[in-house]
Amino acid sequence: MNSNSNPAALPASKAGTPSSRWALFALAVSAFGIGTTEFVPVGLLSSIADDMSIRITLAGLLISIYAVGVAAGAPVLTALTNRMSRKSLLLSLMVLFIVGNTAAALSQSFALLLTARVVTAFAHGVFFSIGSTIAVQLVPAEKKASAIALMFTGLTVATVTGVPLGTYIGQGFGWRATFAGVAGLGVIALLALSVLIPKNLKQPPPAKFQDMLRLLTHPSILTGLGMTALGYGGTFVAFTYLTPMLQDVVGLKPSAVGIVLLIYGLAVAAGNEIGGRWANRNPVSALRYMFIIQAAVLILMSLVIPFRVAGLAAVILMGLFAFMNVPGLQLYTVQMAEKYVPSAVDVASALNIAAFNVGIALGATIGGIAVDTIGIRHTPWIGSLMVLAAAALAIHATRQSAKR
Repeated sequence: MNSNSNPAALPASKAGTPSSRWALFALAVSAFGIGTTEFVPVGLLSSIADDMSIRITLAGLLISIYAVGVAAGAPVLTALTNRMSRKSLLLSLMVLFIVGNTAAALSQSFALLLTARVVTAFAHGVFFSIGSTIAVQLVPAEKKASAIALMFTGLTVATVTGVPLGTYIGQGFGWRATFAGVAGLGVIALLALSVLIPKNLKQPPPAKFQDMLRLLTHPSILTGLGMTALGYGGTFVAFTYLTPMLQDVVGLKPSAVGIVLLIYGLAVAAGNEIGGRWANRNPVSALRYMFIIQAAVLILMSLVIPFRVAGLAAVILMGLFAFMNVPGLQLYTVQMAEKYVPSAVDVASALNIAAFNVGIALGATIGGIAVDTIGIRHTPWIGSLMVLAAAALAIHATRQSAKR
């Protein structure tokens, strides 16, 4: 379905205008708040565990349950809200986000805190699934991947600035203050979305059950989901244990680790921008090369990580390629859905968001097994095997595309 066949679609003449760029900025601001709430508990686990007199491993459920909530909730809730106006749905999701973080800030029991995290995770999954499809409506066709990259820049910046700032606030004023601050970010995002997002966004047709079944059985879409889980998740085999690797293998002091993680985050942001530009014309072709280079960097990292200068250079290169594939992965899945199951594009986008989180969980689990069995310095090359599998899928997808 093209925009001209739908009176509610954003006119093509307005795509790429200053108002469209401000709308993308509103999506990025919202993604910043959501990204912050996703990752900030990493720096607060000890404080939460001590305050609630629970084991730190139990507190870790705040992170893993969140990922499960995103993965499980994104496709289901996106399908259930398919008939809602896109702008109304965005605003409703930010209200849910604010409620979830406010409840977390007021939690006096771990059960309530965990419930609040699940509520917030549901908002996260649906936001990124429909946000991606909205972003590509706001720009010309040749800039779709860049639009997705700009939205995901908010998530990237959250890892660089939002998480350290949230951790600092939690250490100084208590972990509840951090969640209250994130709820405040949600209010700012809600205002930005209400003012800057246009009302005349393309409304997808109602998704039917058989359409969603076609998504889960179509070879091209399954290939895209596989690339997402393996290509994105492969980096997390090493990244999950990057801090202890920097301390125990490279030999850095904790204060130096913070600086390295900041530089790593900046590399991630740069890679996200480069990846968006690279994937604009042919996302699957770009992904093929991204994955091959990413796998090579991870293998190199295992070899040089004991050597401080070379090891740190490899870490920065890992950061550069860790998020580079995100715009292309999201755009490829959306394009395949537009081509084969156009009535369920938003659901396809949600499935890909779920695949990102499945990749994170899979990579972290494999990394933990590697650490316990053969040692932490081996995690990068093991992650490269996942990425190489994604590269094989990208090559297969490229060949299939050439035959059509």
